[in-house]
Amino acid sequence: MAPRPHWLFGDQLGPHFVDPRHGGPDARAPLIMIEARSVLRRRRFHRAKAHLVLSAMRHRAAELGDRVTYVRAETYAEGLERALGDSSSRSAQEGRSGSCLTVCHPTSRRALDFARTREGVEVLPAKGFMVSHDDFAGWADRGGGQGLRLEGFYRWVRGRHDLLMDGDEPVGGRWNLDHDNREPPPRGQDTLDVRRPWQPREDAIDEEVRHDLDRWERDGDVSFVGRDGPRRFPATRREALSALRHFITHRLPDFGSQEDAMLAADPVMSHSLLSAPLNLGLLDPAECVERAERAHRAGDAPLNSVEGFVRQIAGWREYVWHLYWHFGEDYRHRNALRHTTPLPDWFLGLDADAVTANCLSTVLAQVRDTGWTHHIPRLMVLGSRALQDGWDPAAVTDWFHRCFVDGYDWVMLPNVVGMSQYADGGLMTTKPYTSGGAYIHRMSDLCGPCAYRPTDRTGDRACPYTAGYWAFLHRHRDRLAANHRMARAVKGLDRLGDLPELLDTTARRGGTPP
Repeated sequence: MAPRPHWLFGDQLGPHFVDPRHGGPDARAPLIMIEARSVLRRRRFHRAKAHLVLSAMRHRAAELGDRVTYVRAETYAEGLERALGDSSSRSAQEGRSGSCLTVCHPTSRRALDFARTREGVEVLPAKGFMVSHDDFAGWADRGGGQGLRLEGFYRWVRGRHDLLMDGDEPVGGRWNLDHDNREPPPRGQDTLDVRRPWQPREDAIDEEVRHDLDRWERDGDVSFVGRDGPRRFPATRREALSALRHFITHRLPDFGSQEDAMLAADPVMSHSLLSAPLNLGLLDPAECVERAERAHRAGDAPLNSVEGFVRQIAGWREYVWHLYWHFGEDYRHRNALRHTTPLPDWFLGLDADAVTANCLSTVLAQVRDTGWTHHIPRLMVLGSRALQDGWDPAAVTDWFHRCFVDGYDWVMLPNVVGMSQYADGGLMTTKPYTSGGAYIHRMSDLCGPCAYRPTDRTGDRACPYTAGYWAFLHRHRDRLAANHRMARAVKGLDRLGDLPELLDTTARRGGTPP
C-alpha cells in the first residue's frame, strides 16, 4: 500500500518535520502544503509577516519539488479537498475509507481542532520543541519542584538534556546568570560594537510574494499594517543555518551583558533574530542551544552569554509552548485586572509619528518598519503602556500576534496574558511587569531627547510611564498590596503629595497618544 500523504503547516518547514527516524511520515509519503487566503483575511497582519510566511512556504515547496502538492485555496478545508481529490494520488483514494492523511501536531488550538475533526486525519506528536507534552505533564504533576514557575522548569530541562551541566551541577556553579545580564547600554555609544546581524538576499520567490500581496491589497481582498521592506529573516533552512552560524560566531560572545538594554539607533543590539526561523520550524531548538554550548566549552563565548541564550530557548520558549496547552482554552479569556479599554487607533495603526514619548515612538516605529523588536521593548515599553492604560488583554494579545513576524497564538497568549498584562492574576508570574520612566532611562538612551522627564510625575514634562505607573498602582491598590513583591511599591503611594494631580492628568490624557 502506498504511504499516506502528510500535511505540512506553514510553521512546519524544517527537515525534522518529515524525518521518519524521529516519528515523522514515511520517507516516500507525498506531501501537501496549503496556502489559505482566509488566514490573511481574518486578521490585519503586519505586511512583513505575511511576506515572510508566504516566502518561506513557497521556498519550501520549491525545495520539495514533485514530492509536494502545493495548493492555493480560500480555506484549509478547500485546500485539503483539492489535494486529496487528486485522482493521481493513489494513497488519497485508498484513504477514503480510513486514515488518509497525517499531520504533525499543529501549534494552535484552532488548527489542532480542525485537524482532529477532519475524518481520516491522524495527528502525529508535536515537533520543533525539546520537551514532549507527556514529559511536561509529568513534570507539572510532580509540582515541578517550584510549582509551574519558569526557574524550576528551566533547571529540569537543563538536567534532562544535559545542557551546560557538569555532572549534576550547572556549569560555573550557578543556574541563573540574569544578574550578570542586566547592564545598561554603554554611555556615549549609539550602537554596540558588534558584527551586524546576518541578512538574507531576496530572490524571485520574494518578488512573486510581494507582487501577490500588492495585488491582493489593491483588490481589497486583504489589508495589512506596517511596512514590507527588504526581508530581514530567513525563509529557508539554508538561510536559517547561516543566520545561526553567524550569531554563534560573531554575536553570541557579546549577547549576555546587555540583553536587556535598549539603544534607539541599534534595535537589534546583540540579539540573535532566530525567533522567526525557530517559529517557522526552519531551526530545531536543540541544535541552537547545543551549538551555543559548544561555543562556550571551546572558549569562544562567555558563560553569561551562553546561559542567557540557552535560557531564552530551552527555558522560556519551551515553557511558553507548554503553558499554552497546559492552561487550556479558557486562559485566553483571563482578565484578572478587569481591563477593558479598547486599543487606540494610533496603536492599532502603528502610527509612531503621532506619539511624543520618545521610547514609545521609537519602538512603535521599529515594529512598523520591521515587525520585530526585542523582548525588553515588547515588555517594558509596549506591554507596559497597555497595562498602565488598562487595555483589553485579549485585544493586546491579538495585536502582538498580528504585528510581529515571530508572533503565533501559542507564543503570544502566555507572553501577553500572563507575562505582560498580568491578566491571569499570577498563574505565570509573581508580579505585574511595569515600571516608571526611571527603568527606561537607566536601560536605554531613549529618555535624553524626549519631551518628557522620567523623574516628573505631573506637569507639562511628566513622563507617561512614571505617571502611568503610579496610576496603575493606585487603581489596583487592594490587589497589589497583598502581593509580597509589590507591597513596598504600593506603600509608596502614601508618600505622593501630588497623587490627585497625577491621577487627574492621567485620566484627562485618556487614549490620546502620550
